[in-house]
Amino acid sequence: MFNFYKLIELIISVQLLVITTMLPVYIPLQLIDKSINNVDIPITWQVPTIILLTLIFNKEVVFRAFSIYIILGLFVTPVFHQGGSVGYLLTPSFGYLLGVYPLVRVIDNLNIGNKIYLGNFLKYGFLGIVSMHITGITYNFIQNIFYSQFDIFLYNLGKYSIGKIGYHFLMLLPLFLVIKPIKRLKISHND
Repeated sequence: MFNFYKLIELIISVQLLVITTMLPVYIPLQLIDKSINNVDIPITWQVPTIILLTLIFNKEVVFRAFSIYIILGLFVTPVFHQGGSVGYLLTPSFGYLLGVYPLVRVIDNLNIGNKIYLGNFLKYGFLGIVSMHITGITYNFIQNIFYSQFDIFLYNLGKYSIGKIGYHFLMLLPLFLVIKPIKRLKISHND
C-alpha cells in the first residue's frame, strides 16, 4: 500500500525521468585561447538519474515510476528521447528502455546492507549498465529476426550500444561523488 511519502517519491521520480530524458550531456572544455567549447556526449542524463533514484529511494518506487514513464510515452505524450507512441515499440531504442528494469534491480543491491562504497558502486554500476545493454541488444536481435533485417543489426549495435556504453560507464565516477553525501544522509536517517 502506498502512503503519502511514497506517492511523493513516485511523483518526483516520474518528473525527473521525463526531464532528464530531454537533457543531453555536455562537457565544457576550456581551450588554449580561454574560450569554452562544449563537447556533446551522445547520451542523456536518464541513466545516471535512474541510478541515483534507485539509491535514494528503492527499486519498487523506481520500477513504478519507470512503468508510468513508459505508459506516458507509449499512450499519452512523446516523452522518450526520440519521440513516443505505440510505434516506439518497433524501434531499437525501446529495448534499452526495457533494459532499465534489470539495471534498477542490479543497482538496488547496493541498498541492501548500505554497501555504497567505491568498489561496490563501480561493480554494480558496471553490471547494471551491461545488463541494460544486453537487454537492448537482445530486443534489437529479436526485431531483426522477426523483420529479417540482419543487415542493420551491426549498425544498431554500434549506434545504441557500442557508441554509448563507454559514456555510461564514465558517468559512474561523477555520480559516485553525488552519492557519498546521500550515503551519509541515509545512515543518519536510519539512526
